[in-house]
Amino acid sequence: MFTEPLDVLLIFMVTTPVVGWMAYRKAYQKILGVYAVLGLSVTAYFLYGVYREVADKGVVLIVGQMPFNPPLGACLEIDMLSVFMAFICTMIGLVAVVYSIKYMERDTGLTEYYTLLLGMIAGMMGVAFAGDFFTLFVFWELMCLTSYALVAFRKQRWEPIEAGFKYLIMSAAGSATILLAMSFLYGMTGTVNFASLATSLNNATPDGWLYVTLTLIIVGFGIKAAIVPFHTWLPDAHPAAPSPISAVLSGVMIETGVYALCRVLFVVFSPAQFHWGMVIAVLSVVTMTVGNVMALLQSDIKRLLAYSSIAQIGYILVGVAAGTELGLTGTTFHIFNHALMKGLAFLCAGAFIFRAKTRNLDELSGIGRKMPISTVTLSIAVFALAGMPGLNGFMSKFVLFTAVIPAGMAWLAIASVLNSAFSVAYYLRLILIIIRSPPTEKVAAAKEAPITMLIPMCVMATFIVLFGVWPEPILAFAQRAASCLID
Repeated sequence: MFTEPLDVLLIFMVTTPVVGWMAYRKAYQKILGVYAVLGLSVTAYFLYGVYREVADKGVVLIVGQMPFNPPLGACLEIDMLSVFMAFICTMIGLVAVVYSIKYMERDTGLTEYYTLLLGMIAGMMGVAFAGDFFTLFVFWELMCLTSYALVAFRKQRWEPIEAGFKYLIMSAAGSATILLAMSFLYGMTGTVNFASLATSLNNATPDGWLYVTLTLIIVGFGIKAAIVPFHTWLPDAHPAAPSPISAVLSGVMIETGVYALCRVLFVVFSPAQFHWGMVIAVLSVVTMTVGNVMALLQSDIKRLLAYSSIAQIGYILVGVAAGTELGLTGTTFHIFNHALMKGLAFLCAGAFIFRAKTRNLDELSGIGRKMPISTVTLSIAVFALAGMPGLNGFMSKFVLFTAVIPAGMAWLAIASVLNSAFSVAYYLRLILIIIRSPPTEKVAAAKEAPITMLIPMCVMATFIVLFGVWPEPILAFAQRAASCLID
């Protein structure tokens, strides 16, 4: 037993094949989606209980490997940052599953699809809850293995197979790099528990081996987070995956890589001790610049959004480079907002693809006139990504960009603002193609997306607007989460 939200996800994951067998016999495949929705709803209920407990006690430590206690035993150590990330995983997972009920009905292998999706969400939640490197790595591999299969889910076509294989090779290299860093840390300290590692290295003099280990950590987690130059798997994997999976991959999973990087950097490798802030700042500028420039060149709507995700990771790293509580507040705040914005953008793109059977922007020209609700929600998502005032993306970018000025990195704030302004070009181009261009033959017969796809899209669009004009609840939550890394 781990903890209730994680237990529920794992139970629903292992029982989904049984439900799938029953659904197949009764020829009613939609029960699988309903079952997954039920599982994530129950998970959300128990997660709220964990939130209440963490809010009352500060940290809940759950030892999962008896009779050993930390630093020997594997454990889950849940703080407010863990709950924050688990909440995002559950939220985006839930809307993706509701969306999938209709979107995936034409596909075969739905039992495997929902089993893998629940497993991926469980893996991400386990990474958020991990209190030591061993536990983190186990759940990290669960997250990775399920995501490989989901990227290559439509195996009857060559593109998903190629993208899944490339993703597998690069992500496996990242995992091996993390494992090597773990072995170095264990050799130096005799433990892989985060708290014990922090204690052991607190007064250590940084030497060559520690800097090698730090480099391995940045590279290993940087691959999953799609930090340039370790990003090349993402523009292939996200377009090839089914759109609800793209929403989870881009909206949550790459941020899980950022979360793991932050957890290790701030807990084990103190920024005041190892001075890695400038390295992260440079990676931030390079990542956002490459992502924005490449997005401008794309003619595939999902590939454009994939490069946009890389640029958003660059913005998220701005707060990490600052190394302050305000900077980390901006990072966690933007992680939440990006999950909503990019998750919605991929779901809207999926709605267009569902009706028009194409990802090519030239062939999607004018589809906005046929699908007005999907177009309005996509417009809200991309304008929020661009940082339009009144939407949630503006608020988190404002916190991020202002946080680096007191940290002595005004140049990083300027570079971020310029990049954010540059990104408006391809977002406007996307909207203009969809709305103003004459409809092509490909979209002439298109009609609005089904209601079960529109509901999650409209809900997410509503939250983007709501948290743009009333950001205080999420900002306060993000601040409490960020303080866990500083304190």
